[in-house]
Amino acid sequence: MAIQVSAQQDGTIEVRASGTLSRDDYARLVPEVERAITQHGKARILFDMHEFHGWTAGALWEEVKFDLHHFRDIDRLALVGERRWEAGMAAFCKPFTTAKIQYFDRSQADQARQWLRDG
Repeated sequence: MAIQVSAQQDGTIEVRASGTLSRDDYARLVPEVERAITQHGKARILFDMHEFHGWTAGALWEEVKFDLHHFRDIDRLALVGERRWEAGMAAFCKPFTTAKIQYFDRSQADQARQWLRDG
């Protein structure tokens, strides 16, 4: 499984991504994020990358569509990962959202959760 999604009661969505994300992964993720937006006005997302290899072309298209549709609906995005290139994802994401974005090393996962709550 490339993606596991769990919704928290405070509107935070925790996503654990591994391998390569597919269009089907977005079919599981998008409804959870949209539910959090409906219930809380905005969503906060912790995107935890473990042995993450990126997106298929179909998944990348779903990501672009999602970002354009929800440009202002994401309050904070915490990226948690292990590799240097994953840190660059924070810079890559910025043009597609008004969310505050911050990268955290895997050892800082608890700090990422706290950063999401503090916003």
